[in-house]
Amino acid sequence: MTATAPDWDAVLNQVRNVYERLPFNQLLGLEVDHLEAERAGFRFDRRDELVGNFIQGILHGGVISAVLDTTGGMMATVSALGRMQANGSTAEEMAASFARYGTIDMRVDYLRPGRGERFVSSAAIMRTGRTVAVTRMELSNEAGDLIAVGAGAYKIG
Repeated sequence: MTATAPDWDAVLNQVRNVYERLPFNQLLGLEVDHLEAERAGFRFDRRDELVGNFIQGILHGGVISAVLDTTGGMMATVSALGRMQANGSTAEEMAASFARYGTIDMRVDYLRPGRGERFVSSAAIMRTGRTVAVTRMELSNEAGDLIAVGAGAYKIG
């Protein structure tokens, strides 16, 4: 019996489950907001533990950076697994590949202080190659104010 590539919706559900269950992502309070082949993102609420400047009540820059990195990583994962699924890879091959993923490089531009009560991150894929995926990420508050943008390179193979 030959193993077949898993259904794309099943792949997306697995990615969602993995990213929402990662302990660090739970610490940040990240919940998947959207997850598609070309776009992915999280939502999270402001909590005192995430604030870096208590006088102004703004998010810590490290929290912003971590959220952008995680968002870019999830987008790179979806893109890489999408390529594998299109090429007929099995669920086992995809899982083995996922275990080797990681951040290579990331740049963050902080555009304004992280004020707000609810935040949404989003990432889009810029390019996916055999071993590296490059993403563009954004973080906004509930008013739609763009707080930070980033670009990340991720090892995917």
